[in-house]
Amino acid sequence: MCYFYNEKMIENFNNELNICTADELFTKMHIGLHLCRENFVKSRNFNERLYDRTAKELLQKVNVHTFYLEFDTERAGGFEPLQYLPHNKNVVLGVVSSKYPELEDFDATLARVYDAAGYISKRSGRSEREALEQICVSPQCGFVSHSSGNAVGMDDMVPR
Repeated sequence: MCYFYNEKMIENFNNELNICTADELFTKMHIGLHLCRENFVKSRNFNERLYDRTAKELLQKVNVHTFYLEFDTERAGGFEPLQYLPHNKNVVLGVVSSKYPELEDFDATLARVYDAAGYISKRSGRSEREALEQICVSPQCGFVSHSSGNAVGMDDMVPR
């Protein structure tokens, strides 16, 4: 969806998704949306800086409770797009890689979470503490981002 990005496509995607979440069922369940950046075999990627182009429309207009966003590598871009996250929605930051075997540094990962909270709080006027209440941390795309495998193996994922 986002690789072939244009404004009309995003608008149509938002409208179709919101039709699916429009009835009372939405109030009875917690709905999340994973925005995949298309990871391929051997940890290759399909698109970059996806959130810069789509964040405002998606975060503010799509009727879901939680967004699952991949931020494990620099190709995702910075956390600036999170400034558009409304106060009533959550974000799961996929800052733990399921593509590369190197284990993330805990302090660096924690600093990234606080950086994300800074962007969420800056535009909304909420405190950093309030913004942190909207953030969770997870692997960028589950425990494996492609069925045919990546450069990371089971022995690399267990410590995570």
